Amino acid sequence: MLAVHLENGLVEVRKRARPRAREGCSLVRVLAAGICNTDIELVRGYYGFRGCPGHEFVGEVVESSSASLRGKRVVGEINLNCGSCDWCRRGLGRHCPRRTVLGIVKHPGAFAEFLTLPDANLHPVPNQVSTEHAVFTEPIAAACEILDQAPAIARGRVAVLGDGKLGLLIAQVLHARGSEVCLYGRHANKLAIAKRAGIDTQMAAAKLPEAEFPYVVDATGSAEGLRAAVEMVRPRGTIVMKSTVHGEVGWNTAPVIVNEITLVGSRCGRFEPALKLLRSGKLHLDAMLAAEFPLSEAGKAFQRAEERGALKVLLRPGA
Repeated sequence: MLAVHLENGLVEVRKRARPRAREGCSLVRVLAAGICNTDIELVRGYYGFRGCPGHEFVGEVVESSSASLRGKRVVGEINLNCGSCDWCRRGLGRHCPRRTVLGIVKHPGAFAEFLTLPDANLHPVPNQVSTEHAVFTEPIAAACEILDQAPAIARGRVAVLGDGKLGLLIAQVLHARGSEVCLYGRHANKLAIAKRAGIDTQMAAAKLPEAEFPYVVDATGSAEGLRAAVEMVRPRGTIVMKSTVHGEVGWNTAPVIVNEITLVGSRCGRFEPALKLLRSGKLHLDAMLAAEFPLSEAGKAFQRAEERGALKVLLRPGA
């Protein structure tokens, strides 16, 4: 089969053996996979990664020990946990110290014709949800995680910083769940997507509001985003940190301490609320699809995804 290989900043497509699914796992034919900012950071050296990346995907189960999964279109949770440690027993396998992570940590990813995942990680895609929209399940779940961590955000006023792929999804998810959202970004065409969804938008200016919001979500993907969030949040407010940045971030912690600000790191989320939102049709996703490439042209796909202002780029293994 064909699979993408990243190493030393190079994106290559190589032939490799089709994986075999062990007991309790499924073999999945990848129908579509999305390039996200984490994949781009892997190219830049995040985690010292080498191997096959990709964790946002939709596939068809071709082999499984679970009869209920065979032939189904599925999406998959990316953390493969041990199932027996304290974190796993608490339902927080994404923090299992022995976990591997699809396309990121010691488990080949979705930028390939086939992948394997435990049956427990797989979720059937509702019939009314298109493959293209279902590719967004994993980042939508990451957006929903904010509400699991800080439920009061659904009743509050929140600034979302960053109009990239994740920022747009976060703004839409929070808006759909009742938050009063203002999305700050630098791209009029992207802010227009949020505006069509009924979200207040603002072009990020040199001077941002100070101490105005009880909640701020940083999804800028930049070191500057956290500094801006600290300026914009009210005393005793909450900042949710969603950006994955390769390298160290230098910032002044004094305002965080003096203003008693709560910092919440936020990562993966549950797929059930994400699939429910996708089924509802409340999210504006068509405008977030930038381009599609066959898997054999992965290098061009990554170049497109790295362009300034690019939204979701899909890889199609069967194309």
